[in-house]
Amino acid sequence: MTATIAEYRSHRELLSNLTLRELRSKYKRSVLGWAWSTINPVVYMVVYTVVFKYFMHVKIEPKVPPPSGLNVYALFLLCAMLPFSYFQNSVLGSLTSLTSNSNLIKKTYFPRELLPASTVIANLVSHAIEMSLLLVALLAFGDWRALVYLPLTLVFMLLLAVFALGLGLALSALNVYFRDIEHFVGILFLVWFFMTPIVYSFDTLGSAAKPWVVDLLKVNPMTDATLCFRNTLYNGTLPGWLEFGYFAAFAIGSFFVGRAIFNRLEGGLAEEL
Repeated sequence: MTATIAEYRSHRELLSNLTLRELRSKYKRSVLGWAWSTINPVVYMVVYTVVFKYFMHVKIEPKVPPPSGLNVYALFLLCAMLPFSYFQNSVLGSLTSLTSNSNLIKKTYFPRELLPASTVIANLVSHAIEMSLLLVALLAFGDWRALVYLPLTLVFMLLLAVFALGLGLALSALNVYFRDIEHFVGILFLVWFFMTPIVYSFDTLGSAAKPWVVDLLKVNPMTDATLCFRNTLYNGTLPGWLEFGYFAAFAIGSFFVGRAIFNRLEGGLAEEL
């Protein structure tokens, strides 16, 4: 990990330029510009709230009320949906970062992994804006404990970025050789979203789900990530150390595995593109 950070620092100017290019092109020629980074999650929140709370009557009330005292489905939803959306957008953006920059890769040599890394960092900037607005909303509803646990929330955001980068590195390199991966991953994330306790509460799932479904949710690292974010933001409590440890180990492990796969395939990228 230390060698990786040193390598990124040695190319920090190029990484910064690539990240700025991503940020500038994200809403280029858009009338509303960066306002879309707020509008999109708000629209999703409204749709999911209406469908799952008022049509399907999803219950989120735990047996013991959280210390924050919150019982607002929209905030409950956003505390998990925003991190998952960042993770999804970063992985999907990284996935095509090599194929969409084929001309740049063919013209000159530079560490290719900076392309998916710049995508993850650019999305992290947007995510930070969204999470800041969420924090303001939580404080407006009286959840001052979210401010107390803000340092932990920032740690979770960084771990999620590491997780997204690891997965993005592996998939971006594989996508150069096997273009079907791009379409497969889009379907994967649709399933992954609903297999993560975002629109429903893991605690209240109980006997409503079959045992194998509950086991699958427990194996899913995004379940633990969701529980960590919800605990510090919505519940106003410390995360379970088991959930935090599993999420952290999976994020860091995926980064090293993803980087190893990327390094193994990097040599033939220019030829394949």
